Order: sequence, then C-alpha cells, then structure tokens
Amino acid sequence: MKLLFKVAIAALIANALFRVGTEYVTYIKFRDAIRDAAMFKAKNDAELEVEIMALANDYDVPVESADLTIHREARHVFVDGRYRKPIEIAPRVVYPWPFSWSIDVMTPTTVPMVPPKPRIP
Repeated sequence: MKLLFKVAIAALIANALFRVGTEYVTYIKFRDAIRDAAMFKAKNDAELEVEIMALANDYDVPVESADLTIHREARHVFVDGRYRKPIEIAPRVVYPWPFSWSIDVMTPTTVPMVPPKPRIP
C-alpha cells in the first residue's frame, strides 16, 4: 500500500511538471517570436501589436492589448507584456500561472545589400 501511495504522488508530481514545462516551452517560443517580430517584421507600434496578437493566437496564449506596452526610441524597441494561463497542475486543480516578458531589441538599419560590381582588369 505504501508503494502505491508513493507511485501516485510521483505520478502527480510528474504530471504537474509536464504541464507546467510544456507551457513554459510555449512561453519561450512565444517570447522569441515577439523578439523576431520586433526586430525584423514590424515597422511601427501598431504593426507590432497586430503581429503580437496574431502570434498569441498561433501559440494559444491569452494576451490582451491592455497587457502590452510598446515603446520606441529611434532604433530601440521595448516590448513588455504579461498574461496568466490556467494550468491544470493536478486533476481538477487549475492554477492561473503568470508569465511576463520584457524585450529590448535594436532594429537593423535599412541599408540595401547590393553586391559589389566585378572589377574588369
């Protein structure tokens, strides 16, 4: 009976770790996608917000527009945000797990890449 109890506790802990771990991996991927969007895809704050909301939909992340803060200084982009994702850490035990991020990126300059002309001797 003790062994069965220990196995049940181990299974509950493993289940909770798996569920939280998968959501954390999704959070990391979502945060990296936001960093890429801020660095390369969006030209202004409105485009970046639309891109973040589309990414939130793709990654199944419950982000609201009110939870985002976007700020620019020349080529420097700051994106702060947060959300709470309900995670079932045990059967019928749901915890609203908080996730937040603060992204600080420099956008590349828009210098056209023109190949050099070949030299004719």
